Amino acid sequence: MNIIQTSSSSTFLKPFHFCTTTRNNGVSSLYPTSINTTPRKRLAASCSLLDDGVSGSAVKASVIDPMLAVKKKAIEISPGLKGTSIYLVGMNSTMKTRLGELLADALRYCFFDSDHLVVQAAGGEAAARELLDMDKAGFRESETEVLRQLSSMGRLVVSAGDGAVRNATNLSLLRHGVSIWVDVPLDMVAKEIVEDGARFIGSEISSSASHSEVLDQLAMLYEELQGGYAVADATISLQKVAGQLGYDDIETVSPEDMGLEILTELEKLMRVKKMMEEAARPF
Repeated sequence: MNIIQTSSSSTFLKPFHFCTTTRNNGVSSLYPTSINTTPRKRLAASCSLLDDGVSGSAVKASVIDPMLAVKKKAIEISPGLKGTSIYLVGMNSTMKTRLGELLADALRYCFFDSDHLVVQAAGGEAAARELLDMDKAGFRESETEVLRQLSSMGRLVVSAGDGAVRNATNLSLLRHGVSIWVDVPLDMVAKEIVEDGARFIGSEISSSASHSEVLDQLAMLYEELQGGYAVADATISLQKVAGQLGYDDIETVSPEDMGLEILTELEKLMRVKKMMEEAARPF
């Protein structure tokens, strides 16, 4: 990624560092070094079980490691994706971030969190918040610049911040890939903010407020951004997935459950796209 100076904020978008890993088939893949390695370790274990050629091992792996089903579906749909980037929009949450990391692992894509890149561009979280307070237009331009750079690349899974759906320019940049609205109940998001100190870059929501206050603030933000979320190519609702799986507690839904649902939806979208392309061909 190029180092680009944003015009209004006089900050720099720093390059993201990657590491190279070699798979069992000898193919090298690039991954951001900041990604949590736990999902990747589970995936590596699944790969080794699959590669031994013993069907019984594969069956055991499917019981032990839910990532195996995600990886299998990712292998099935990868040819149809053709390296198309995936943008996850929706309220910032642990689920959205973990989903991005999981999908990147399964598809052998690179993962980025656009808010983290904006913070890097500003020179840190404190500087980013100061920029938002002093020069909101400059902060929004920084969000757009990050999306512009990401949209010029392929084979990415991007956890997109709220700035991605705030204006038509940013929404048009998401059209360079496939966008998925990860719909997580506001109550869960509020709980993360209050209990875990999760912070929303680019908003006034404070983790020091009470749960009810944070929930009210989130409801107002959701009302503001809902129209942008709805432009996404598909919506994956955590609550709906919980119902489909027969879970009484929505917190039981795992990133693997959501990831499999997203990959299935991507498969449908790619099938429709292929049909439209074939229909447009002259006889």
